Amino acid sequence: MYIDSHCHLSFPELKSQLPDLLAAMAAADVRQAICICTTMEEFPDVRGLAEAHEPLFATVGVHPDSDEVHEPTVDELVAGAAHAKVVAIGETGLDYYRLNGRTIEDMAWQRERFRNHIRAARRTGKPLVIHTRSAAEDTLRLMREEQAGEPGGVVHCFTETMDVAKASLDLGFHISFSGIVTFKNAADLREVAKMVPDDRLLIETDSPYLAPVPYRGKLNQPAYVPHVARLIADVRGVPVETIAALCTRNTRRLFRLPEA
Repeated sequence: MYIDSHCHLSFPELKSQLPDLLAAMAAADVRQAICICTTMEEFPDVRGLAEAHEPLFATVGVHPDSDEVHEPTVDELVAGAAHAKVVAIGETGLDYYRLNGRTIEDMAWQRERFRNHIRAARRTGKPLVIHTRSAAEDTLRLMREEQAGEPGGVVHCFTETMDVAKASLDLGFHISFSGIVTFKNAADLREVAKMVPDDRLLIETDSPYLAPVPYRGKLNQPAYVPHVARLIADVRGVPVETIAALCTRNTRRLFRLPEA
């Protein structure tokens, strides 16, 4: 069995075909999925999916690249996390990939947002879902300064270097791999996938994005997460059932999910 630890089923292209996606999940033995929040405006929809469907769970948070949206206080994030099916804070982090004419110094608002999410996670005891792109040094620095290891969490859709992976692990975080690890040009990332300890490994789709081979370029969905597991099993030299069991156990432990 499998769990998709990170997907965006509230996005219109997936929400519009939710019954089919849930049926495909069941057929692929994907028992549960965590629907990730990217703005507070989106949060009611994300939470509603989790309330309406037993296999689905939610997070609360604002993606670092979400601009001109409501900026939540720590108290607002804590209140959102109080719902029984909200299992994490995020996705949060730093993203300097699209500066759009701004400097890194101009991104102080993003760093303050990240700090507030970490503080909310520490107050609630719920794990963080961290996104980092072109910002690994500052991401790790803020994680250390704000003691993000106290609630812990996962660096999702990992695409960084071996050194960043080791630093994240040293801080107590898990590492999650998406369909990117199946791409032909992802040899370095596959080396990271070999290194991550058994008890810190997660898998995800990040759907509707980043569909794994053999679906690359198509709309992604939670039913495709077994393809990520198969690639990781191949590079680690173990049966896919081993990776499925490890990742299921790790995801349930980290997010305190029920058996399914």
